Amino acid sequence: MKKSFTIHDLPTSERPRERLQKLGVDALSAQEILALILGRGIAGESVMVTAQRLLSQFGNLKGIAGASVEELSQVKGIGLAKASQIKAAFELANRLEGPETGDKPLVKTPEEVVNLVRSRLKGKKKEYFLALLLDTRNQLIKVAEISIGSLDTSIVPPREVFKEAISASAASAIFVHNHPSGDPTASEDDIKLTKRLAEAGEIIGIDVLDHIIIGDKNYLSLKREGLF
Repeated sequence: MKKSFTIHDLPTSERPRERLQKLGVDALSAQEILALILGRGIAGESVMVTAQRLLSQFGNLKGIAGASVEELSQVKGIGLAKASQIKAAFELANRLEGPETGDKPLVKTPEEVVNLVRSRLKGKKKEYFLALLLDTRNQLIKVAEISIGSLDTSIVPPREVFKEAISASAASAIFVHNHPSGDPTASEDDIKLTKRLAEAGEIIGIDVLDHIIIGDKNYLSLKREGLF
């Protein structure tokens, strides 16, 4: 009967934890880092095998980051608890790239907007609609997640958008959403929704400064393109 392989079958010097302590985290492969996050494998199977299965299932780290807890938990050796650990690890990385707590970054250009939210939207398989709420000096008050799903007026009602803005005492707002296809070209629905939100903002006294669509490598500013 073939003996199962576990992490203890590796020489001590080749185990991920020992390699990290001796060589630093930069020396580890993605498989080894995932193995450390997961902690242990399942009965008779090394955590290294589980980590490799994750990479094979989702293609790469970007694919794993974009997967839902439910999708991750379907992989052999990954239950809901380990799936939650993985999502938490990627979210820590996202927050590290974002503004520091207590910081109020100035937001004036599309490039500054993209730098603030790109890591948050990276690898997402659904459309996320965010509102950057700004004060009278164009300093960021908060990034509000308005909706997740196909972008249309039913899933992004102006009432919900501006409820967040009013609650935050925002003077203006910049909207952002991602295109999972990777192509940031604005659709007719994107343009119609932006115009509707701008009109609603004008009525209640909150300026809509821009709506930015983020793709894999590029982005599009509807304001800069003259689309609203």
